[in-house]
Formats: sequence, structure tokens, C-alpha cells
Amino acid sequence: MGALLLWLHALAALLFGALALWAWRTDLAGLPRRPLAFALAATAFWALAIAGIGSTDFASWFAETLRNLAWLGFMLVLHRRDAQTRPPIALGTVYGVVALVQIGALALTLIAYADPEPIVAAQTANAAVLLRMLVAVAALVLVQALWSALSPAAGGPLRTLVLALAGIWCAELGLYTIAYLAAEWRIEPLVLRGLAYLAVALAIGAVLQRKGEWKIEVSRAVTYQSLSLVAVGVYFALLALATSAIATVGGPNARILQTAFVLGSTAAILTLVANSWLRAWLKVKLAKHLFRHRYDYRTEWMRFTETLGNPQGGAALDERIVKAIADLTESPAGVLLVPDAGGLGVGASWNWDRATLPIASDTALGGHLQASGRIIELDAVRRSEDHLDAAVVPQWMLDLPEAWVIVPLPHLAELAGAILLARPPLDRALDWEDFDLLKVAGRQVASYLAEARAQDALAEAQRFDEFNRRFAFILHDIKNLVSQLTLTARNAERHADKPEFRADMVATLQSSAERMNGLLARLSQHHRGRSEAPHAIEIVALVERVATQRRGQHPVVTSGVRSAIAHADPASLEQLLGHLVQNAIDASPANEPVTLAVSADGERVAIDVIDLGIGMSPGFIRDKLFKPFVSSKEGGFGIGVFEARQLAHAMEGRIEVTSREGKGTRFRVILKAAHPADLGMGRAA
Repeated sequence: MGALLLWLHALAALLFGALALWAWRTDLAGLPRRPLAFALAATAFWALAIAGIGSTDFASWFAETLRNLAWLGFMLVLHRRDAQTRPPIALGTVYGVVALVQIGALALTLIAYADPEPIVAAQTANAAVLLRMLVAVAALVLVQALWSALSPAAGGPLRTLVLALAGIWCAELGLYTIAYLAAEWRIEPLVLRGLAYLAVALAIGAVLQRKGEWKIEVSRAVTYQSLSLVAVGVYFALLALATSAIATVGGPNARILQTAFVLGSTAAILTLVANSWLRAWLKVKLAKHLFRHRYDYRTEWMRFTETLGNPQGGAALDERIVKAIADLTESPAGVLLVPDAGGLGVGASWNWDRATLPIASDTALGGHLQASGRIIELDAVRRSEDHLDAAVVPQWMLDLPEAWVIVPLPHLAELAGAILLARPPLDRALDWEDFDLLKVAGRQVASYLAEARAQDALAEAQRFDEFNRRFAFILHDIKNLVSQLTLTARNAERHADKPEFRADMVATLQSSAERMNGLLARLSQHHRGRSEAPHAIEIVALVERVATQRRGQHPVVTSGVRSAIAHADPASLEQLLGHLVQNAIDASPANEPVTLAVSADGERVAIDVIDLGIGMSPGFIRDKLFKPFVSSKEGGFGIGVFEARQLAHAMEGRIEVTSREGKGTRFRVILKAAHPADLGMGRAA
């Protein structure tokens, strides 16, 4: 097994040396050639040391440290390459901390070799192994950051290289984990590591042959996570060193002291991490000193739009708007100020006690924000540093110590509102980035508010339109009733002595009273416009009833198939025929009867309303007949035919029209035929 270990590392040294020469002499299309060549050469030097003098000699540890530092440097160059114009300092800080841990491991190894005390040397060597494990873990996190930062357009060679880097650090982590747990060096893991490095060499050779384009972007979130992981790793390394030191000097009480130290330090760290003020302070300091910009605009905008578009817990849009703006500056609460009586009144709030807010609106502030569009820092107003805004900010805002900033919400030339933000956990003054971000976000949420208000106004207009449409139909029916009663009264002067006329007049009055009651019911907002579902009915009986109701004002005759049965709503069909018959009466000369003719062909039932009146032109039928508020009659409403077609459609029927000017008109209502056995089933259901 020992010979196999030597041969594997000798072969690895040969391969990595050849790859180093290849990388140094070849133009690799944007690949960082020199750092890669140095890392490959350092790996070849390390493999040669393992093959020549063994894996436990201090020279081999030194070569391994040089190799790891070289690969970390290459990874840093990859991270910086084609990324931001000025990469964040945090990137170098993370790699620098990992490199220091690696150097610390080498220093502990040197101490272990030099210490004559075997127990102390063993403990120091174990601490060095633990630090090397931490280096491997941190390097894997950085490799994952490299993978996440790859451009979507990055090709296979770059991805293969990142996977090869992951293979290097996975091999190191596996070796040192086994060594730490077993407290000894075994040859099997060393052989497996040698095989892993041969696979890595072959993968890198494939990358160098294919070359490829390289584009990596640095993620701020990954940088924060990497720093956090490095901090955790440093904490565990210090914890391991401290417990080892306590074990050396603690004597018989060492285990108690170690337990107390671990519990106390862990509790202290958790207390610090749970402190929101400290987290906010660290975030501000890192953003201020390590990054070019305070905000990660992509992340902030995604969170902003997610808050606006996702009604978490059923929150209303106004409340989500306040939260979206507050989250940008880590403000814990906010209030939406809405236009009210020429000023700004208190609207929706998020995490703010409304009992502390006034009821009355403020006129001066609204006009000032609309005219200037300025974001107002209330602390500057309190210190009398902002004289432009001091005269318009209401006193109740200044008296609230948590009130921090007023953000206007301009939309076009109007002010959609404003948002009052509470002071964040880490109090600070706004800078130019805050002003720019809040201005853009304010315009965005103003458009949301304006759209929501426009939708509310549209819904209200639609409700009024529905009422107006319903009232127009009713007014049309009232006009027909008035015309019918007027003609009945006029004919009564000449035919009151005839029993037949008196019977028709009584029927007309009863029908008119029923129709008026129906009109009153239709004015109700709960009216649905159809009293029954369509079912099988006898058509001739209904047609006769409609004709009887109109004979008091004009001659109406009926004819056709008396056995016709159709699917229809009786009330709707009677109303439909009433519109058509009334229009036919209005268009006919006094001595020309209106005809109602019923026909059936087994599949359809047709009801023709025929008059010999003035008729209509083809253009009028095509363009205007079925449009509301358009009529060929002087003083007509243009509602009857429009509503008739709607009623026919509701019964799955249709209306056809044929007409000639001066010759008359035929309206044909076509309905679905029904079987005689279906009679009564609709009502029974």
C-alpha cells in the first residue's frame, strides 16, 4: 500500500508539472494563466514531496500549505475577474482569513514537531488537523460561491474547473476528518486522496484543452454568508484551542472548567447574535466599508416587489406598501398618509400604534410634498437644520420620538400620499443612496396606489352604470305602460259601452299593475333579472296573453302551431315579446293589425312579430338597431330591442330581423324546442 501511495503521488507530480508548463505557455482565452500555473506548480511540488520524503515530514506540510495558499489565490483571482468594477473588500477579507487559518495550522504543526512533551505535541497536532479541516470547509463554501457567481452564459470548461476545485477540497476534508476522528494517520485515506488528485489533474487537463470563456459575478449575499461561516470557523478554532489549553493547565478540574467555558462562551455569542441592534450595526459597517454601494439593489428590489405582490396574511395593499418601503431601510413600522380634504390624513399603518396618531388631516404638508417631492428627515427638522421643511411638518410628528422620515409618493403631477417611517434599530442619518432608493420606491408604490384607486373608481362607475342601465330599461317599460294606458283611456271614450272592450280594459289594467310591481322589484339591488330558469312551456298560451294585454290599445292577431313547446323563462319571454309588440304597435298605422305567428320544426320554435309599418333600412339594422339609446322613433329610448336580444341570449335563443322601408318589419324570436313530456318539470325541479 505504501508503494502505491508513492507511485500515485509521483504520477500526480508529473501530471501537475506538465499542466503548469502548459498553462504558463498557452493563451487560455481569458483564463488567469499565471495564478493557475503557480497553483499547478505548487501542487506538483507538494505531490513530489509526498512521493519523495513521505506525508508526515514537516517539509511536506510546508508544501501542502504552499499548495493550499496557491489555490486560494487562484480562486480569489477567479472571483474578482469580470465581476464588479471595484470588487468588494470583503472578498479579499474572506480569503485572507482562510489563508491565515492555513498558516496557523502550519505554525501549530511546527510547534508540535519542536515540543519535546509528547502529550502537548499530540494535542497541538490535533489542533492543527482541526484548523486544516476548517480551511477545507471554508474553501468548499468559497467554491460554492464561485459556482453561484457563474454567469448563466458560462460554458462547460469553467464549470468543470470549479468542480475540480471542489474535488481538491473534498479530498482534503475527507482526509483530515478521518485523521481527527481516528487520532492517527492511516494510509488508506492518503491513497484515496492521491487518486482524487489524479482525477482533478485529468479534469483540469480537459479544461485547458477546451479553454472557454470566463465570467464570474460576486454576490453580496454570498460574501456575507462566507464571512459568517469564517467567523463561525474561527470561533470553533479558538474554542478548540482554549479547551486544549484548559486541559493542559486545569489539572483535575479541567473537565469542569472546559464545560463552563464552552457553555459561557456559547451563551455570550448567542446573546450577541440575537441582538438586532448589533446585527444592524454590523450590516451597516460592512456595507459602508467593504462594498461600493450600501444596498444590494437586485435583492432589495426582489424583496420589495414580493412584498407588494404577495398579500401575506391577507394584508391590504395599503399596508403592504408601507411594509415594502419600511423594509428598504430596516424601519420597524410605518404609516401611510393619504390625501384627505386637501391635505394628508392618517391611513393604513404597519406595526404602528394608531392611538398615538391624530385624526385631522394636515394641509400644509401635502401641498409642500406635492410641490417639492422632497424626502424629509425629521431629525434635521428637530435640530432646525432643515429650514425649508420646518414650517410644514406638523407638530405631532415632531413630538413622536420614533418618527424618522417622511417619504412622498408622487404620481405624475399629483401626490398619491406619503409614508411616515419609524426609526430603525440602528439610528442613522440618510445618505444619497437612501434618498435615491426611497425616491424610486416611492414613485413605484405611488403607481400601485393610483392603479388601485382607479380600479375602485372604475368598480364604482360600473355599479352606477349597472343602475343606470337597469333604470333605463325600467324607464323604457314605464313609457310603454304609459302609452298603453293612454291608448286605453282614449279608446274608452268611444267604446266604454261595449262589454268586450270593458273586459279588455280590465285585463289591460291588471296587466299594467302587475308590470308596475315587477318594475319596482327590478329596482332592487338584489334583483337578478330572471325569475325562473328556462324550462318547457307552451308558447301559444303565452303569446295569446301578450296579445290580449295589447288589444286594448291596438289590433293584435295571433296564428300558428298551437302545440309548440319551447325551453324558455316565461317572465323573460313575455317581457321580450312585450318590447317587440310595443315597437310594432308604435310603428304601425292605427288600422293595421300586428301579427304574432308561432311555428315549429321539431328542433326550434319561432315566434314572429310582424307589422306593416314604416320599416327600417339595412344600414340601420346592421349598425344601430341593437345598440342602446339609438332609436328610429322620435322620442324613443332605443332600449327595447337591445334588452330583448339580451333576454333571448339568456334563454339560449336569438332574434332575427327582416325589414323593408315603408313595407313593414318581421322580428323572429328563435328558441330551443322541448318535448311535451317535459312540461311542468322545470317548475317541479
